[in-house]
Amino acid sequence: MTQAARSTQHRGIEQDCVAPDKAKEPHFLAKTETDFAAKALGTLTTAAKVPTMALYKVTVATGSQWLTGTDSDIYITLEGSQGCSEKSLLDKLLYNDFERGAIDTYDVTASEDLGEIYVVKLEKHKCWFEDHWYCKYVTVKTPCGKCLEFPCYKWITTEKEIVLRDGRAKLPQDDKIQILKQYREKELEERQKIFRWNEWQPGFLLSIDAHTYSELPRDIQFDGQKEFDFTSNYIRAIENLSLNYFMNMFQSSWKSFSDFERIFIRISNTASKYVMQHWQEDYIFAYQFLNGCNPVLIKKCKEIPQKFPVTTEMVKSSFQRNLTLEEEIQQGNVFIVDYELLDGIPANATDPSTVQYIAAPICLLYKNTENKILPIAIQINQKPGPDNPIFLPTDAKYDWLLAKMWVRSSDFHMHQNVTHLLRTHLISEVFGIAMYRQLPEVHPLFKLLVHHVRFTMAINTKARDQLISVNGIFDKANATGGGGHLQLVLRAIKILTYDSLCLPKAMKLNGIESKEDVSYYFFRDDGLKIWEAVTNFITDVVNIYYHSDKMVCEDTELQAFVKDVFVKGLRDNKASGFPESLKTREKLIEYFTMVIFTASAQHAGVNFGQFDWCSWIPNAPPTMRCPPPTQKGTVTEKYIMESLPDRGRSCWHLGAVWALSQFRDYELFLGMYTDEHFTEKPVKDAMLAFRRNLSDIRSFIQDRNKNKELPYFCLSPDRIPNSVAV
Repeated sequence: MTQAARSTQHRGIEQDCVAPDKAKEPHFLAKTETDFAAKALGTLTTAAKVPTMALYKVTVATGSQWLTGTDSDIYITLEGSQGCSEKSLLDKLLYNDFERGAIDTYDVTASEDLGEIYVVKLEKHKCWFEDHWYCKYVTVKTPCGKCLEFPCYKWITTEKEIVLRDGRAKLPQDDKIQILKQYREKELEERQKIFRWNEWQPGFLLSIDAHTYSELPRDIQFDGQKEFDFTSNYIRAIENLSLNYFMNMFQSSWKSFSDFERIFIRISNTASKYVMQHWQEDYIFAYQFLNGCNPVLIKKCKEIPQKFPVTTEMVKSSFQRNLTLEEEIQQGNVFIVDYELLDGIPANATDPSTVQYIAAPICLLYKNTENKILPIAIQINQKPGPDNPIFLPTDAKYDWLLAKMWVRSSDFHMHQNVTHLLRTHLISEVFGIAMYRQLPEVHPLFKLLVHHVRFTMAINTKARDQLISVNGIFDKANATGGGGHLQLVLRAIKILTYDSLCLPKAMKLNGIESKEDVSYYFFRDDGLKIWEAVTNFITDVVNIYYHSDKMVCEDTELQAFVKDVFVKGLRDNKASGFPESLKTREKLIEYFTMVIFTASAQHAGVNFGQFDWCSWIPNAPPTMRCPPPTQKGTVTEKYIMESLPDRGRSCWHLGAVWALSQFRDYELFLGMYTDEHFTEKPVKDAMLAFRRNLSDIRSFIQDRNKNKELPYFCLSPDRIPNSVAV
């Protein structure tokens, strides 16, 4: 159902709480209005025939995903301030209730007016066979004409009673009615039994306690429209890219750079072709530190580290201002990227017939008088010495090219394991688990956050089972496979900080927060616009429910959420700088901006450009099969071909980056909140303002990209999914 259709539907519900005419939904058992009227009195209970009974109009919406309908018996109970209705069967004679996408209306009676309706209780009892039912929402129109909506948006898989609160969000301190407090507490008690923390690898951030995908709670599994399987998607990628012929050609080297085009023939991606044509240029090499798929490592250089003994004499031919290296650094014209986390990480040894190598390079870059960033020095490993030369643009062509390729290979490893896996997937899972454990569905922050953890635990569980597991896809082609990736992530966890996940603070820490530092850092510029839009949206929502800092402090569920993230998810790592509690609205807004930005924009910015930048293998080698050169003047094209991944590993790599870069069908992009957990108008107005801001950002990005050979769209809001789900 489209958003416009849903809005029209809700206007109808607000008027009379009756679903649209069922005759408009073709069904072989559809009945006429006369038929419905004739059996209306006998639909639910014999008590409905008593005219003095209180009559409630109930509308039930079934989800539109695959296999959401049910043939089970559905029972409903209304509980209000003056009592409860009898448990009533929702059923119509000769009618197939609760079909996929259906909106069904029923009469429910009570012996007296129930007063203010507190909760709706649903039960599903097996009729012929066990099936699952996805309920979107229930609406209730009272005898006095008041209409209430009870959001559900979850699977009902057992005969256990489901309790739904009406859609008005409430903080725990605002729930004054004892029975509602009890329901709130019971919901969290049950969730904490289901959503358990687990240590997948020693020292890792904690994850969901599910060894296989099927062990996950149904509500966090993929729906039929979003089902994701790494293995099947990988096979589809291989077929789409026509790579079958090369898949088993391990130890078979490519003959030349142009030979790689044999696995590039089915690629119609404009950005990928541009990379293929320009990847050897120094400008494009450096451009990727700003706008490639790993645009978070570059920093302004404050001083040359002792382990990287670059001198003015070495790099003066690259300078244009007649200054020394130290003076260029003082003027803010020198930048550095250091891959020290890779130092000592063991290379993949799962295939005894192929030796693989990992390096830990340091790259120095310079901003020239045209404000272009260019590489000026590369040291391939961390420890300086005669067998670890500093390569320069003035060196022989293949010396300099191979040095840059080692940097690009190292960047690939850092991107996959740290920037992508740890800093979006794993950390977002922590937020999702803590949300389900500590925030009940009636809490405004649950309603705010639930869209942004959608399918995250599902995709991560699949990844742990198929992608980064022993003998998983990661081991097939990557030099950090076979266990090195686990050590790398563990190192990165130890230096993971809260501030580094807050984009404005991260840019400031790296010394590149303004356009004066770098004028074409589109990841930063677009990201800061998205950050501001998210901040404004969260500010609007927070101010609706929290009228003071005191209310933040008194929100026990919020404080439990923040504590669970820190103590459990982050293993009580005080060096991370993650807060253990929140004391002000300002800090609350920043915290949830960070959570939502990480799950949406940050992930989009580092994930969906993988095929653009990594499909041309020489630009992002996933492994190297020869060690780095220990002296200058020895590198040939043949040596480079022998260093690059063989044909088989190249195809495994190409299939992986293709599969990981695809948007799924029915993707929900930033600001698309089709599950309407909030029902209050002020929040809906805030959502509308958020979408308008995002639309303005999208228009700005479109205008900027006009006529650009290499446009940057990664952080256009229409390309930012709400959550980490691929």
